[in-house]
Amino acid sequence: MSAVDKAFHGLRHMIATGHLGPGERMPPEGELCEELGVSRGSLREAVRMLAALGVVEPRHGSGTYVSQLRPEDVIGSLSLTLELLPLSGLLEVYEIRRVLEAHVAAQAAARGTPETVRTLFALIEDMEATDDPAKASELDHRFHAEIARVGGNPTLASLLAVFRARSRKYQVFTLPEGPQLRSKSDDDHRVLATAIADRDPVAAAGAAQAHVAQTERWLRAFMPPVEEADAPD
Repeated sequence: MSAVDKAFHGLRHMIATGHLGPGERMPPEGELCEELGVSRGSLREAVRMLAALGVVEPRHGSGTYVSQLRPEDVIGSLSLTLELLPLSGLLEVYEIRRVLEAHVAAQAAARGTPETVRTLFALIEDMEATDDPAKASELDHRFHAEIARVGGNPTLASLLAVFRARSRKYQVFTLPEGPQLRSKSDDDHRVLATAIADRDPVAAAGAAQAHVAQTERWLRAFMPPVEEADAPD
């Protein structure tokens, strides 16, 4: 194990065991170096790694603090690695997304308010009105994010946002078949929003799962695997 790894795992252990709690200022460098048996350079690199993961927060002139360690924030850091997945890996993630989107849709149907319904249908109308694929993609993200928010679990909403951000890298709406795909997607959104408006969790879950499965099929049909796309002739 390298000195940086030793420092990283040592700090992680201190946080995981509660030796350093959420929001707590970390001890001075010298003290930590002595406790962990590493140099200042190795310690600083380990701190940078933890900061990238959202676990600690360096504050200029004040020191380094353990973050609040909110689950939704820690989950959000998955985007650093999830965005590296090739299409084959993304399609495996879609199996997880189908289950989770169905769950939050059912929760949204049970918890939604008239304001929720108005927001969802307003987003659908904006999606249907735009000819800009990038704007349509952003509105699509907001539509699903609103459903996840109403579902009531910020951690789950954060995880789904990470999944959606990765899949948005593949812009299926820009393909020649884009207008037909968008029309089908808009129809799916209306079915889902209607189920939420009707406060029907079962129908909402089924609509969400079918919608995500459809997107997965589009990715499989229209996006070549990265390894094939990059292969020489």
